[in-house]
Amino acid sequence: MMTREIYNRSWLAYLLLLPTLVVSVVFLYYPAIQAAHLSLYETLQFGTVRLWTGLGNYQHLLTSSDYHSSIGVTVLFSLIVIFGVMALSLVISYLIYEVSVGQSSYLIAAIWPYALPPAVAGIVFFYIIHPSLGVLTTPIEALFGVNVDWFTNGTQAFIIVTVAVIWKQIGYNVIFMIAALNNVPDTLGEVADLDGVGKFKRLVRVYTPLISPTLIFLIVMNTIYAFFHTFAFIDILTQGGPGGATNIMIYDLYRNAFEFNNHGLASAQSVILFFVVGILMYAQLRLSDRYAHYG
Repeated sequence: MMTREIYNRSWLAYLLLLPTLVVSVVFLYYPAIQAAHLSLYETLQFGTVRLWTGLGNYQHLLTSSDYHSSIGVTVLFSLIVIFGVMALSLVISYLIYEVSVGQSSYLIAAIWPYALPPAVAGIVFFYIIHPSLGVLTTPIEALFGVNVDWFTNGTQAFIIVTVAVIWKQIGYNVIFMIAALNNVPDTLGEVADLDGVGKFKRLVRVYTPLISPTLIFLIVMNTIYAFFHTFAFIDILTQGGPGGATNIMIYDLYRNAFEFNNHGLASAQSVILFFVVGILMYAQLRLSDRYAHYG
């Protein structure tokens, strides 16, 4: 029988929390404060000279058509990635959950892209869908009647990057969804069988509400992934182009910081990105209280 350890001395609890607090301060709060401070300056000569501009960087961003375009691309890109990852992962997880033979093999096949580092996954996808070398180029051109050339076509580039990002993240979601589905009582599935409920209807009406806390968690994680963890795919596949079609906010921030050495402007972008994602997290968690089923 498991027992719960109770600490009567508060100093011991603070001591155990100390490593976490130190790591958070050093690697999270201090850099965040420095970024907010740096966003108030214009940096020159590779960041060695700082000129006070106050809110000048923010004013420049808020009046920049290029930055507005980057925000629009990021919002559209994130919405498609979040919805695509969640929908495909839910269907794949349910199919794996329902299969009775070779379930482990299907599970491994579904999650292996997640095991790849983002840079490696980007390179793999680069050769899979390359306009002249890729193994999928000819089938896609024959099936959809289009000329695959996402090096110069912005719409195709956006689609290619989005598909690659979704493909990479499905494995992460499948792991959590399979675990959540395995916690659903078998009797519910048996009752649904007796009532003649179809598989798709059973997924939507029975399983999805029961695993909603896991789905809410994954929506939050996928939002963070879409905004912050897709840089490698953009850099390897399109580098923000063509014509800014894939220039999402995190990549635009990188270019200002490390290509143009405009660290003050990049810091202002990081602060804006932080608040945008923070507002989205707050809205998602508020919605989870209304729609998630916690038993």
